[in-house]
Amino acid sequence: MLTILGFAMIATFLVLIMMKKMSPIAALVLIPALFCVAVGQGAKLGDYVIEGVGNLAPTAAMLMFAIVYFGVMIDVGLFDPVVRGILRFCKADPMRIVVGTAVLAAIVSLDGDGSTTFMITVSAMYPLYKRLKMSLVVMTGVAATANGVMNTLPWGGPTARAATALKLDAADIFVPMIPALAVGLLAVILLACVLGRRERKRLGTLTLGDVLETKPETVLVGAAGGGDRPAPGTGSSPGGGAAGAAGRDAQPGEDGEGEEEFKGLDPHRATLRPRLYWFNAGLTVALLAAMILELMPIPVLFLLGAALALTVNFPHMPDQRARIAAHADNVLNVSGMVFAAAVFTGVLTGTGMVEHMADWVVGAVPEAMGPHMALVTGLLSLPLTYFMSNDGFYFGVLPVLAEAGAAHGVSPLEIARASIVGQPLHMSSPLVPAVYVLVGMAKVEFGDHTRFTVKWAVLTSLVVLGAGILFGIL
Repeated sequence: MLTILGFAMIATFLVLIMMKKMSPIAALVLIPALFCVAVGQGAKLGDYVIEGVGNLAPTAAMLMFAIVYFGVMIDVGLFDPVVRGILRFCKADPMRIVVGTAVLAAIVSLDGDGSTTFMITVSAMYPLYKRLKMSLVVMTGVAATANGVMNTLPWGGPTARAATALKLDAADIFVPMIPALAVGLLAVILLACVLGRRERKRLGTLTLGDVLETKPETVLVGAAGGGDRPAPGTGSSPGGGAAGAAGRDAQPGEDGEGEEEFKGLDPHRATLRPRLYWFNAGLTVALLAAMILELMPIPVLFLLGAALALTVNFPHMPDQRARIAAHADNVLNVSGMVFAAAVFTGVLTGTGMVEHMADWVVGAVPEAMGPHMALVTGLLSLPLTYFMSNDGFYFGVLPVLAEAGAAHGVSPLEIARASIVGQPLHMSSPLVPAVYVLVGMAKVEFGDHTRFTVKWAVLTSLVVLGAGILFGIL
């Protein structure tokens, strides 16, 4: 009974948000509350929610201070060189822009944090998509799928969880999977080419002169005098709060071909700190290194990093308050979504739905598939990591799958490697806090993102799985 109700709860949630009948926050709270009552455990709802909030509180804290930290780094111009390089490649060609989105998301994903990836990618690419009237779900879909492939890095989370759950070395899981993951990343680039060509066909081939007449869009970085207030015309929104305008400086001939250059971030914004560039770069590298080496809990690292970045780059209190206010909408939007998701995960776990669903799925695997448990694990990782948290899958389901595989001579390493192929789909799961950063900043409805992205993410995951089998990795 709990199995049926668990699947019914997830299906109800997805249907309602995809049909836009409820907002994600309301659905994440109300749907599990109703199902908790339906299973006769309404009296324990408060306990389940508090436990869920407690489990996700570190994640919410990490996201809050990560948004502030990387928001400040974007404000002061740390990522401008990378962004300029990508935008110089993109020009005003829709296909190049979509490919550039995939490449930028993949590069930034090297830090292992999805929220960071989406903040930087959207900040750089959003003005281009809006100015050229390109589909924003193409941007979110490509960015999420590219980040999903890169999320398999040992410091990204899933690989480390698999290693911990099965008592293996993370390097032994990840390194042999590199060829298959490289094929998956290539698949994302090819997907970006296909979607970009579709956008090019829809919009035609444009030059920057065709699109520079429209009003500039606003995005994360500030352009207000002294950084004390938002630039005129910028509004409060999930895509950057009271952040300032993203400038579009057109300098004829700057790209060497007599064509105007399109800059997504205002190169003259008052928040730039060129003299502190190497300090900010060193601080960011040190922060990422500390994360990889696990010197401190990640929320603590970002808390300290945000405080130091604000103090050094904006020593005056009014400027610090302005930078915090500029990113407050993002912080509130994401942290609110995380705590709402805590209700969903708390009820799923507390009522025993997750456990019953996992047991049912594992029990449904035919005995004849025993020798092919790596393939089975790879296929199951798609729906299970979408409908469950990574913790629930890797610590709850994966050991059971590994035990079933061992009974048929399949090594735990093969099971562990297969378990990470579903990450491209997982990164668009409603249980992943970072996806709300992505859709919020891009001003895309979560349901629209889901409808567009799921099929491409599933295809990418299957490509990784197929490559793993073809190369003899799985």
